[in-house]
Amino acid sequence: MHATLVQPFSVPFMARALTELLLLAVLAGVVSTHVLTRRLGFVADAMTHTVFPGVVLGFLTAGVDGVFPGALAAAAVTAILLTLLTRSRRVTDDTALAVLLAAMFAVGVVLVSRRASYTADLTSFLFGRLLTVTTGQITQTAVVAGLVLTTLALLHKELLLRAFDPQGAAAMGYPIWLLDLVLNLAVALVVVAAAQSVGTILVIALLVVPAATGRLVSDRLPAITAVGVAVAALSGYLGLAISYRASITYGLRLAGGATVVLTLVGVYLLTLLAGVLARALRTRRTADAVA
Repeated sequence: MHATLVQPFSVPFMARALTELLLLAVLAGVVSTHVLTRRLGFVADAMTHTVFPGVVLGFLTAGVDGVFPGALAAAAVTAILLTLLTRSRRVTDDTALAVLLAAMFAVGVVLVSRRASYTADLTSFLFGRLLTVTTGQITQTAVVAGLVLTTLALLHKELLLRAFDPQGAAAMGYPIWLLDLVLNLAVALVVVAAAQSVGTILVIALLVVPAATGRLVSDRLPAITAVGVAVAALSGYLGLAISYRASITYGLRLAGGATVVLTLVGVYLLTLLAGVLARALRTRRTADAVA
């Protein structure tokens, strides 16, 4: 047990990967609660694709060091355009998302296809390089996490009011478009922070599954957030340990980021199954008591 759950993280690159995942667990666990309350799963999915041209452009101009600023720029553009487009009554939310997703992702594919090794580059951009995370990337993630979490804490009441009573929030004078922009930027920044580690595709799991798991356990937002953070952190830890042990012991090359996501989804499914079984057991006991 020690060799599987503890020993792998004595290796420096595994320790860095775990640190990155724990930071992302806190960041994504909190943001995913807002994604859940606003039903922004499709927005989160679209964001993971629309930052792609920024990732590619940054890599083409400055190598690995340019990925973060490139993704950050694309995320900011996406959040602003999405907020502006959805303010118009003639443009529905799903239409705006579809247009931005198609346009931005196509631009990224065009850019990356200009390189001779575009297939390999595309794969790494989409699925990340979790085991090559550097100390500098961890610092970037920590800065993003601090900024996003502080902003969400300061606007917590306003964002919840916007989520559950948008008409009331507007009547009280809160700028709805600004609150939407803040949340869109928060989602985009999670994507940016996770782009180089778990990839722009797999990050959708971090933005949706933690809060979805918490919702299976409780109806209270603080509990949903706490469970989401804990589940994301536990899945990161177990996923890394599993991928490392499979590679070292059995010679199976498992992608770290993908293994983490599969572990996260597995925890969700187990929680869902446990809830179904618990409800079935309560129903049976009630029926037996009545009989």
